[in-house]
Amino acid sequence: MSGLRQGFTTGTAAAAAAKAALLLLLEGRNVPEVDTPLPRSAAVSGDCRPEARLRVPIARGHLEDGGARAVVIKDAGDDPDVTHGAEIHALAHFFPAETPLRVELDGGRGVGRATLPGLAAAVGEAAINPGPREQIESAAREALGDRSGVARVRIEVPEGERLAAKTLNPRLGIVGGISILGSHGIVRPFSHDAWAASVTQALSVARAEGRDMAVFTTGRKSERLYLDLYPDTPERCLVQAADFFGHACRTASEKGFRRIGWSLFFGKLVKQAQGFDNTHARQAEIDFSLLAHWCAEAGAPPELARATAAANTARQVLGLLQSAGEDAALQTLLRALTARAGAEVRRRAPKAEPHFAVFDFNGSVLLATGRD
Repeated sequence: MSGLRQGFTTGTAAAAAAKAALLLLLEGRNVPEVDTPLPRSAAVSGDCRPEARLRVPIARGHLEDGGARAVVIKDAGDDPDVTHGAEIHALAHFFPAETPLRVELDGGRGVGRATLPGLAAAVGEAAINPGPREQIESAAREALGDRSGVARVRIEVPEGERLAAKTLNPRLGIVGGISILGSHGIVRPFSHDAWAASVTQALSVARAEGRDMAVFTTGRKSERLYLDLYPDTPERCLVQAADFFGHACRTASEKGFRRIGWSLFFGKLVKQAQGFDNTHARQAEIDFSLLAHWCAEAGAPPELARATAAANTARQVLGLLQSAGEDAALQTLLRALTARAGAEVRRRAPKAEPHFAVFDFNGSVLLATGRD
């Protein structure tokens, strides 16, 4: 991961835009960048520099309807974030009064609204998570200084509704746009903070509906294949967890799920069996020597085990087993892998019972274990 460029979250973009809009409104300064506070959790966790601040460029700003609007271009760095390059707007108004300073925050066009319980935002509220909400208010207060009165800040994302279709928001009951996320304020390449947050939200919604089973899938295809296998699965139980094996299992455990399923392909199963917390290719490599040992234990002939040790991909290993007609060895291997992966699930979610649906790369069922 060395050399990859970090970016900033939608929460940081919104906070910077809010501060810039208020500076323009109150001081007449259209600043090229703002020194922006990051969430307190960023400093506590050590995920960024100790002072927990970031200088964020401002794309443009102008006065509007008695207030001021500022725009930040979301920069996700080298992380594949659907909001990268999106405009994040803040429209700010200020009403002086002889009262303690109050910042009122809401979402406008392109910022989703919660319609289901269990989310960080209450039903009817803008989908601005608590960390970014606090971050935006802190940035606004810095611009306001010692003034008293009411500042009203509205966050908008003009392309938010279109972008939200590429996220899990529709399933989470967040309608009309994206969520404003970011517990740390910065985006580490391939950390996928926004995706991890959406996994947490999806689990919260499912528990609020009284579900006790979470079925994690590695993407749309594995979700569709699971539904083909188990068509009676409630939609809210299905959570696209991607590579976040550890995060998904731990969060499900924290929220009290008693059953945890994984719908996945052979390669991801091997990585889970190896115990990786994140199964992304950049963070987890298959140990083919270990896989060869497991193949031999499952009854594969020595020449096939040797070929496995020299393989480059999990697809290649699966193809070797299938083309050699080693069906018994493959089934024994699959049961051993799901047992090891199940142990890794229980290590992260001790009270949950795991089950697996494993598919080959053409979508055929290789093994389905223990759902009922």
